[in-house]
Amino acid sequence: MTALFRHLIGGIGLILLTINIVVWMIPIIILSILKFIIPITVIRNLISSALNLCASAWISVNSLMAKYHVNIKVTWPENIKLSPKDWYLVLANHQSWVDIYVLQNVFNRKIPFLKFFLKKELIYVPLLGIAWWALDFPFMKRHSKEYLKKHPEKKGQDLETTKKACEKFQHIPISVMNFVEGTRFTEAKSQRQNSPYSQLLKPKSGGVGTVLSILGDKMHHVLDVTLHYPRGIPSFWDFLCGRVGEINVVVEQHEVKSYLVGDMTNAETRIQVQGWLNELWQHKDQLLTDLSKTNSPLKPS
Repeated sequence: MTALFRHLIGGIGLILLTINIVVWMIPIIILSILKFIIPITVIRNLISSALNLCASAWISVNSLMAKYHVNIKVTWPENIKLSPKDWYLVLANHQSWVDIYVLQNVFNRKIPFLKFFLKKELIYVPLLGIAWWALDFPFMKRHSKEYLKKHPEKKGQDLETTKKACEKFQHIPISVMNFVEGTRFTEAKSQRQNSPYSQLLKPKSGGVGTVLSILGDKMHHVLDVTLHYPRGIPSFWDFLCGRVGEINVVVEQHEVKSYLVGDMTNAETRIQVQGWLNELWQHKDQLLTDLSKTNSPLKPS
């Protein structure tokens, strides 16, 4: 397939995705306005459920448009039972914007609609930013270490945002998605962190621990997802052009142990949650290494 034809496919794909966003934006915005002006909790919860149904339909159409040029191979645990009426914490490694499409595709209608923790700057993304806000995606403002040294009063602001978001999620079943590395993996970031993992950045426990501290009485399942691209990490344009090919997804399920649910201002709780994440990431890194042995490089356009 020629490079020109690939770019034509990408252009058509971008137009179709944009149309799908605009079509579903209309009911999402209308429902969001109703949710904002109606103060009755029961009605607001019903509107939230309707918003999630709209979002699931939006994702279903996206998945249908892309199913012919990407092959997502999912490995599920034996005897796994997923339900849209339960609460889930979903963890995954993060390499590309394509990760979000893959996760939504894999879990759509199997569990409650995924809610991501997003950088505050993403609220300005055309159309999508408004949709994320309307669907109660929590936006987090992350500060650099240098900034926190000058403004120590801002320390813990991310965790407070997480806490407020999770309090909203207690009323209807929800799936909280967390890229615990905090950013997409690159070799340069890995070297700056001095990461102990070959294909992962260091996991951060603050968001996960806070989610469990608020929703631990309802959220009994953790779905740990390993995303692997055999042809190399793709850009979103690679995905639109149909150049990604096969994607390996390995899902593992864990029960939330009681020692993981506690006050994250307590040092012992933080250490336990961080230790648990480190173990998951060590296993994930080995899994990625095993999957990488079959890599075939992504061909240039």
